Amino acid sequence: MLDTRRFGEALKERGFDFYSGVPCSFLKDLINYAINECAYVMAANEGDAAAICAGAWLGGRKPALLMQNSGLGNAVSPLTSLHAVFHIPVLGFVSLRGEPGLEDEPQHELMGPITAGMLDTMGIDHAVLAPEDGAASAQLAEAEEVFSQGRPFFFIVKKNAFSPVSLKEGKAPPLFPDRPRRFDLLQRVVEAAPKEALFLATTGFTGRELYTLGDGPNKFYMAGSLGCVSSLGLGLSLARPDKPVIVLDGDGSLLMRAGSLGVNAYYRPRSLCHILFNNGAHESTGGQFTVSGGVDYPLLARAFGYPQVFEADSPDALGRLVEDWGRKSGLCFIHAPAALGTIENLGRPRIKPPDETKRLRRLLGSV
Repeated sequence: MLDTRRFGEALKERGFDFYSGVPCSFLKDLINYAINECAYVMAANEGDAAAICAGAWLGGRKPALLMQNSGLGNAVSPLTSLHAVFHIPVLGFVSLRGEPGLEDEPQHELMGPITAGMLDTMGIDHAVLAPEDGAASAQLAEAEEVFSQGRPFFFIVKKNAFSPVSLKEGKAPPLFPDRPRRFDLLQRVVEAAPKEALFLATTGFTGRELYTLGDGPNKFYMAGSLGCVSSLGLGLSLARPDKPVIVLDGDGSLLMRAGSLGVNAYYRPRSLCHILFNNGAHESTGGQFTVSGGVDYPLLARAFGYPQVFEADSPDALGRLVEDWGRKSGLCFIHAPAALGTIENLGRPRIKPPDETKRLRRLLGSV
């Protein structure tokens, strides 16, 4: 295990003091160091982070890009058509979720074995980050040489690579103790929803909480694909307008693909309720802040064209809105501010993703 502060200082000594990225639990300690000690830009998605780093380099900084390997796909376009074409370097750190032989979440099964191959295909030099300070220092020298030639270099980071670093006071997102817990809000949604409703939950704690409240064939826990849950809901709702569809989204997820709001509003499905639980944090990947503090989500949904937009400040208020939507139907957006935190001993879905797919299609008669 590397001493994160010592490694971070070594990066600073080489001039790497500008970071951008999207959190991953494998990288949370390096991210925390960067937030504490350097310039850190919390990007909406990994592709944006790569472009932010490119802009910083054009302005004279030496940038580092931090991401989970599941987000490497989001970064392919700028890495291949911006960094490569314009000869713009970046020092990348990509986690190795789904490493062969390592027990991990199902959404990482494919990406783990192909992470290095994706970097090879893009012509990006890379190395697995060494766990010893001396070896890692030698790797940094190699990376800086590649960087100096105007080319990206990526470190692949395994689990437990970095020693713990906590966010300093004032750097962590607020807990919002005056807000209700997401779990309590979600429980009220399940109680208030039409009996025939289909639930689609974004990856992270939201899906795990929905599962904890009771499993069933009408519930789809979208492991991975952060930001895509409302688009999944749109496709399902357009295909089955006879079924009420409830999308359970998070602020980090929605920010990643906010343009989906415009698409949802344009196609205006007959029975889709889009609920945003906003706690201002990437909670399941380390608890770092999102930029939600500056976003007026109800205004955003209206601007994109949602015909019904509401805000719920309590579980009961949210329940009433869901009940009302169940009677009226249509496309609806509900902003539900939530406190940071979840229940103790939160479980994980035991059903495998392919089995979720099969049972939902059986329920809908799509088989």
